[in-house]
Order: sequence, then structure tokens, then C-alpha cells
Amino acid sequence: MNNQKAIATPLKTKEILAKYGFSFKKSLGQNFLIDVNILERIIAYAGIDKQTGTIEIGPGMGALTEQLAIHSNQVVAFEIDQRLVPILTETLGNYDNVTIINQDILQADITRVIEENFQQGQKIKVAANLPYYITTPILMKLLMEKLPVESFTVMIQKEVADRMAAKPNTKSYGSLTIAVQYYTEARIAMTVPKTVFMPQPNVESAVLHLTVRGEPPVEVQNEAFFFDLVQASFGQRRKTLRNNLARHFAAELTKETIETLLAQAEIDGTRRGESLTMEEFARLANTFYPKAGQAK
Repeated sequence: MNNQKAIATPLKTKEILAKYGFSFKKSLGQNFLIDVNILERIIAYAGIDKQTGTIEIGPGMGALTEQLAIHSNQVVAFEIDQRLVPILTETLGNYDNVTIINQDILQADITRVIEENFQQGQKIKVAANLPYYITTPILMKLLMEKLPVESFTVMIQKEVADRMAAKPNTKSYGSLTIAVQYYTEARIAMTVPKTVFMPQPNVESAVLHLTVRGEPPVEVQNEAFFFDLVQASFGQRRKTLRNNLARHFAAELTKETIETLLAQAEIDGTRRGESLTMEEFARLANTFYPKAGQAK
């Protein structure tokens, strides 16, 4: 590949910015990638090949989109900023396997987009340099809609990646960890220096790889209640499980009932949320649900 012609170089990026008089919008978290090697590593971690249909969110000027177009079968990219559409039309003009959708991904009917743009049964992956301010809502929407997607390989803020890939009894472990790992197996593929972006972000970055699970690792009676209880357990991190649950379920359950349910679940109420495994949270939720779930 001729890196001089790639979009993801400082020179080419500055050239395009100047040509279109483009100014970055802080509100959209725009940080464009200017290092082809990083992009090629993202493609490799994602396991993208000529059979893969790829979804991208926030293509910017098309740096990653271009590499996805070269390596995959078909690319659908969602771009919220309409100022970038004419730029993308030009930078990706040589690729007939790219579709740009000028829409907020959070408003999009992604199931319909997949049906319209990919072949039935085709393997589909998400690869993106996500806007950092809205990473979590985007990923949770995509995971909870249970799309026919095999994996997500995303550049995100390192701190958020750490939380999504965390293990119990660590500072990063929390309700977001449980939510992401309920649907996927999460691992950090690499950390990324600020220097590969224009403009440089104020935070460290990482590439997170999420492999979608065929089945969740635990069985719960009610998913919404499970996530609600997990969130409640981390309500105030320094407080015990007993105190957090008593506060959350104050309208439904007496303290005595909470003690009884904790004992039934065989979980010590003096523990903190961060010490519980997903299996323990599932047991707790399934024990509490018959008593508190109906009222929630």
C-alpha cells in the first residue's frame, strides 16, 4: 500500500482540511487518525477480510473507511456531521463498496441498514474510531439490539476501555463492565499514543476488541432487573452491598427482607459491589427478582 496516497497521513489530512475549510467541532468529539500503521493494526485485530461486511461509526474524513474498503467486502459508515459528507464523497470516490449514511447512529435502525446493505448470512463486524464523549451509549445500543454482528473493534478512551475489560476487585470494575461482558468477551488489543490523532485528544486511547457471545455467560430471569440491581450495587462504591441495595429497594423491601434474600443468595452483605463476579450478581438478581422485580 502506498502510504503517501493514504488519507491517514498528517500531510494529506491537512491538505483536505484546508481545501474544504473544515474546522473541528469539539461537541462531536472529532479527532482524526493520521497513522496508517495504527489503522492496519485495527484491521488485523478485527480479523477483517474480503468476506466481511463492516459497519463504521464516525468515519471523519475516511482514514479508517479507506482501509476498510481495501480489506473488506462492503463498508457502511454512519457520519452525523453533514459537513463531512462531500469530503467523504471525494476521498472515497475510488471505492464502490462504501455507503455513507448521514445519520446519528443512536437514531438509526441498524437492523434495517444491515438487511439493505449486506448479504444474508454474511459475517458482519464493527470497526470504528468512536467519538469519546458518546462511546458508552453507542456500544450499549449496538449490544442491546442484539444485531447479527460478530465483533466490535473500536478506538476509545483508555479509561473506558479499562472499565469495559476489567476484572472483579479492581478500581475499573463496575456496572459498565458487567453490561459489556454480559454480551461480549472484552480485551484491550493495544494502547494508542495521542500523537496519532489530529487534533490530539486530552486523554489516552486504546483499541478495545469485543467478541459477541452466542449466549450470555449467566442465566437471569429478567435482564432489565439484573442490570438495574448491578447498577444499584455500585451506587456508592464505598458502601456495602447491603447499604446500596437497602437504599435502592427502600420502597419495595424492608432491611430484614434484604438480609434474608442476601442469605438465600449466599452472599455476604458486608461485601462491596466490586468484589462480586457476574455469576454472583446473577444469583443475587434471580433471588431478589420474585420479591422486588414486579414492582420495578
